[in-house]
Amino acid sequence: MDPLFTLLLVACLGWVEGSSLHGQTSRLSLEKTFGWAGKDSQCHHMLKHLHNGARITVQMPPNVEGHWVSTSCEVRPGPEFLTRSYRFYPNNTFQAHQFYYEDNHCTKPTYTLVIRGRLRLRQASWIIRGGTEAEYHLHHVQMVCHTATVAKELSQRLNRSCRGAVKGPWEPSVIYELWSEEGGHDCSRELNFAMHELQLLRVEKQYMHHNVDHLVEELFLGDIHTEPSQRLYYKPSSYQMALQNAKNHYHGCIACRIIYRSDACHPPILPPRADLTVGLYGQWVSQRCEVRPEVLFLTRHFIFHDNNHTWEGHYYHYSDPVCKHPTFTIYARGRYSRGLHSTRVMGGTDFVFKVNHMRVTPMDFATTSLLNVFNGNECGAERSWQVGVEQDVTVTNGCVALGIRLPHTEYELFRMEQDAHGRYLLYNGQRPSDGSSPDRPEKRATSYQMPLVQCSSSSQTSDRSRGHDSDQPQLLHNDSTGWHRGSQNHVMVALVVVSLLICWRS
Repeated sequence: MDPLFTLLLVACLGWVEGSSLHGQTSRLSLEKTFGWAGKDSQCHHMLKHLHNGARITVQMPPNVEGHWVSTSCEVRPGPEFLTRSYRFYPNNTFQAHQFYYEDNHCTKPTYTLVIRGRLRLRQASWIIRGGTEAEYHLHHVQMVCHTATVAKELSQRLNRSCRGAVKGPWEPSVIYELWSEEGGHDCSRELNFAMHELQLLRVEKQYMHHNVDHLVEELFLGDIHTEPSQRLYYKPSSYQMALQNAKNHYHGCIACRIIYRSDACHPPILPPRADLTVGLYGQWVSQRCEVRPEVLFLTRHFIFHDNNHTWEGHYYHYSDPVCKHPTFTIYARGRYSRGLHSTRVMGGTDFVFKVNHMRVTPMDFATTSLLNVFNGNECGAERSWQVGVEQDVTVTNGCVALGIRLPHTEYELFRMEQDAHGRYLLYNGQRPSDGSSPDRPEKRATSYQMPLVQCSSSSQTSDRSRGHDSDQPQLLHNDSTGWHRGSQNHVMVALVVVSLLICWRS
């Protein structure tokens, strides 16, 4: 093994273990910083539940055998509206159905892709902690159209790009071959089709409401590149919305039961529902430890003040996939525009967010060392960072070490839904896969991240938050948004460098 690679690997592992050693101190610092110990609000209670592991177990290696289905109408970049039904068999073969729709509630099916192949699990991912890498080999890709109009349009489109493979106009409810390992053509490329999502997997088990008779199993597959033309070349570094095991799914999941009973010629038609008006008010928190591309784990807590369109957000970053070992936190605030119905994404609402104030708190030794390595006053006061001590980086126009520049503007996409319990869910735009920021209208997202759940309809903030800049109300924003999303590689590489420096000096 290359000596430099070994040193890098040891440094990374040492950093992770170091984070664990600081776990108790960091936990106390988190509670002190955000008032968890002194104020047990519903929002803080929900976040503490996540940070304490949320009683989730992860299978390593994952057992994917079984039938897995979507829990709702999914939105992929484009946008594309779809539901999924994947079966994995004991002999390592699989059959996947991807049902595509005209509308954002998956009530009007257009066509279905049927994918058959073989899957082989490899090793645990050393890039995405908690994930497992896999290889897949396709045998067949087939298509069934569900209306005469769609059949005519797709056959004409594919005949132009895959000449000779399409014989005459297509008919609805007939299975057509797009690709097979025996054939000489590949018509699936015209659809930017790839199954690279199978290259990264994670299976989670959770007993709902602490009831041993109510097991829910979820399968997370790799994320889809936000630029459709790049899907064929993209290696997943995060996850899509989870599929649930059809045998062990949430009992209130109506979509699960409908999708489970469907097939290529009988696509699932989900119950029609009205689009909810996006109301940015109150407080919202993550429902799970979230994963971002390029090794970033976090939870979020936002507060929106609709009376004057201001927001604030707390982003708690971690080194591990169950969010137990904090690395740094970011507090940000700013203003947002009035929402306008999206002209690109059915059911979506466009907003413009501005970030003009930020504070950073390093939560472990490695991140603190990183911040102290940088020269100049480009991220708070030079060489003044301490573990668990917050600094305002507004006066230095952000933090170069974390890739954050202030002021910053982002063009956002939101949607709202209600879950089976009647709780409001808030989705915001998926971050660009290339690590950039949606800082121009044409870069606005066309798909969504994991949803947040409303934990309070009140935007009343903690006493500690109001103690800072009390002339402005506070609010929580929506993601590891682009003002530091593009810095993820930057942060991880810098942390490794810092670890190397520390090892070298010792």
